[in-house]
Amino acid sequence: MEKGFWKDLNKTMQFPTEGIFSTVLAMSKTYNYTLMCLSSGTNIDTHTSTKAGIVQVLKGTGTFTLGDEEIDMAPGVFIFMPKNAPHSLKAKDNLAILLGLTD
Repeated sequence: MEKGFWKDLNKTMQFPTEGIFSTVLAMSKTYNYTLMCLSSGTNIDTHTSTKAGIVQVLKGTGTFTLGDEEIDMAPGVFIFMPKNAPHSLKAKDNLAILLGLTD
């Protein structure tokens, strides 16, 4: 049986001057949970994933595009992405998200 653990994500967040800081929080053959911190103005171009995913906005604001829908990102916003769904995002200011991928 796996051992549980905890982390204070507020203390783990690091915002680079430009680009993305990411750190894997937990990973197995069936899931991956990653903290991603994007500096203001950073874009992640449209892409897909072979896994279903969730995005939980922790800090900051931005725009998440899921298919042809634009979603305003702010703390507390939860986004579910089915596998193979095209998506992208742009950080309006420093943006921290929890990304979860699962089979």
